Amino acid sequence: MYKVIDTHAHLDELQNLDSTLEGAREAGVIAIVAVGSNHQSNIETLGISQEHRHFVYPALGLHPWELANLGPSEIDDNLRFVEQNIASAVAVGEIGLDYDKRVLKVASKELQQEVLGRLLNIARKYAKPAIIHSRYAWKDALQLVQDVGIDKAVFHWFTGFSSVLKDIIHGGYFVSATPATEYHEEHRRAVKEAPLQKLLLETDCPVTYGREVRYESRPIDVLRGLKAVSQLKGVDEATIAEQTTRNAIEFFSFDIVF
Repeated sequence: MYKVIDTHAHLDELQNLDSTLEGAREAGVIAIVAVGSNHQSNIETLGISQEHRHFVYPALGLHPWELANLGPSEIDDNLRFVEQNIASAVAVGEIGLDYDKRVLKVASKELQQEVLGRLLNIARKYAKPAIIHSRYAWKDALQLVQDVGIDKAVFHWFTGFSSVLKDIIHGGYFVSATPATEYHEEHRRAVKEAPLQKLLLETDCPVTYGREVRYESRPIDVLRGLKAVSQLKGVDEATIAEQTTRNAIEFFSFDIVF
């Protein structure tokens, strides 16, 4: 049984959480990073981490999808909450940019970039890593991360251009592999090109994966990602598990003896 870490999970959106976490633990998952996406999500994520200490580690953020529902004062309140509770968090996330046309209709590039910049400044001020969402905004997201001077960042579920991936790796940053590594060509290319020393595993649960057979993911599905990465890279699962787990422990400064 491999020891693996799910570095990106929306635990506040899961049903039957306790049994789901127990199943993951029994399968070899030794830690989960629970990411927040808005004020309520951040509150719930902190609560879950309190109930599952030394297994669930909270990250606090504001997802770009949420900006459509918030006025300026509400954005300020969200960011204030993140900063006030940053000592309890292992990272700032999920944060980022999303240039999908459906998102841009309700949250402009300028607004997204402004909010991401403010969140990144919180991460830098408190020396926390950043968990970056960058759909169709890969270059701009990386540029902002670099401009703010972030030391540690992971570009989660990366599907961007090889040229941007090279710049991410050159900058010392990470990308993460999801179970979509089984079939999603752009993601597969990125995972294959990324050096193992700069790769993390995640589920982004409860995202639904699959082409022929669809399934709603759980933290235990990090093992599907592990298997897919192993097959794609032609490296045995034990090596992938050990390296990605070490990467995660160092990246998030976990208090885990491995």
